[in-house]
Amino acid sequence: MKVLLVSPPRRIWPYIDEQDNFLLPQWLACLAAVLRPVPGLELHVLDCMPEQVGWSSLERRIRRLRPDLVASGENHALFASEVVKLMRLAKAIDPEIVTVAGGAHFTNTYQQYLPHEPIDFIVRGEGEETLRELVLALDGGGLAEGRGVDGVAYLGNEGVTCTPPRQLVADLDSLPMPAYDLLPLERYGKGRFLFSPGGTTIHHGRGCTGRCTFCVWWRQMAHREARCDGTGSPERLTPHWRTKSVDRTLAEMEILHCRYGKRCLIFVDPTFNIDAQWNAEFAARLLGKGWDLSWFAFMRADLILRDEKLGIFSELVRSGLTHVCVGVERLDDAQLRRWRKPAASSDQYLEVFSLLRHKYPQVFRQATFIVGTPDETPASLRAQLAYARRLGADYPAFHPVTPFPGTELYDEAVASGRLEIRDFDQFDMMTAMMGTDQMDREEMEQALVALNKAYVGPRWLLRGLLSRHRYRRDMYTWFLLVSGRIFLDALRQRLNPLAPERYTSTFEPPWYQS
Repeated sequence: MKVLLVSPPRRIWPYIDEQDNFLLPQWLACLAAVLRPVPGLELHVLDCMPEQVGWSSLERRIRRLRPDLVASGENHALFASEVVKLMRLAKAIDPEIVTVAGGAHFTNTYQQYLPHEPIDFIVRGEGEETLRELVLALDGGGLAEGRGVDGVAYLGNEGVTCTPPRQLVADLDSLPMPAYDLLPLERYGKGRFLFSPGGTTIHHGRGCTGRCTFCVWWRQMAHREARCDGTGSPERLTPHWRTKSVDRTLAEMEILHCRYGKRCLIFVDPTFNIDAQWNAEFAARLLGKGWDLSWFAFMRADLILRDEKLGIFSELVRSGLTHVCVGVERLDDAQLRRWRKPAASSDQYLEVFSLLRHKYPQVFRQATFIVGTPDETPASLRAQLAYARRLGADYPAFHPVTPFPGTELYDEAVASGRLEIRDFDQFDMMTAMMGTDQMDREEMEQALVALNKAYVGPRWLLRGLLSRHRYRRDMYTWFLLVSGRIFLDALRQRLNPLAPERYTSTFEPPWYQS
């Protein structure tokens, strides 16, 4: 049986393009590792982005290879249409090709896609064991056998059907090492400044202990109970967090650093710092390695403060932590509670960013904010901006409220009639999805542009460029160079270089259709 795992061509953001950085898709490496040992399986893996494989080239490859199964996945609503385009392409080449989609987006939208798109199976939730069993079943008995595998959804004679939910992998160390050797590691992280030198992704934990109403990530790796079906009967989801051992995590890091020369590792865990004991052991063991590397992590503010009091956070920084992203989201504590943000308060965020500024100035400080809640006003936006300035983040990412399918926020937005945009191609976390009680959607979009312009100015840029710390200087240099390139490209094309969409809207790279 021939299986082709594909991350298809996709549009890209101006600030993360092929001239700066592509990040290794962890799902591709992890699924390939599980499928590779299957007896009689001929496995092919293709990440189109770093290899600059456009749609025409991809079609030629599929025609030449003639796979029995094509699988892809997507966690982001924004890029789901390109996975669907891949499924359509595979079926157009050969209707007998079995098409499989997975990831957080398709897990939560299976009822929307299966009746209308040429997708044979959607893998729901964690994918390794489900996809492996599905491939074995299809090889042994075709579609009928595949429909008996736990953790999938499909369109049958009785409509859209889900099989019983797949149990999560209890021991992440039991999974094989990600198949980094099947991917073009030399093509990832080539940027001179962004996540430099040699950036690539890694993860040690899956899931989360929180259940934020706007977040789809904890749901993808949650415990699932009961049975779903085409009537929309809900599953019961319970947040669940698991981690690889420190030994296993360091073994993966050694491969990436020592074998492939990667010196900037981006941990994509939704929350890196949940377990204090794990953090302490990780820092101590990593320091003992003596590797020359830096690393990035998404961290919870209250857990940073916990680890600082325990003397752990300083060791994490000594071990190479150079970039922290904290989900601050709002100044309003009442809104944080409504969103069920765990142990979050505006004073706590101020304390964390003060700690980073004064004790750990070498660490790049990134914060995310969510604006456009129903009660948002021009005055509350000004307060958000003032709060962000008090925090002193190196980069404050102001995002409009984006209700992703599967979240409580999405259900509320649909039920209230507030959600004005349903096209997933616009779910880019830069486009306002809806207005507020006092501002319409267009006003919110203008306010987003104004927020970013007000924060990101010459003084902000100069302060970063003059930093004594290389990583922080590099990040600001990267921002300056990319912004300048976008500006000059617009002039060459006789476009308005000051138009906000030049800097925020995704675009097709030159080789996208080739």
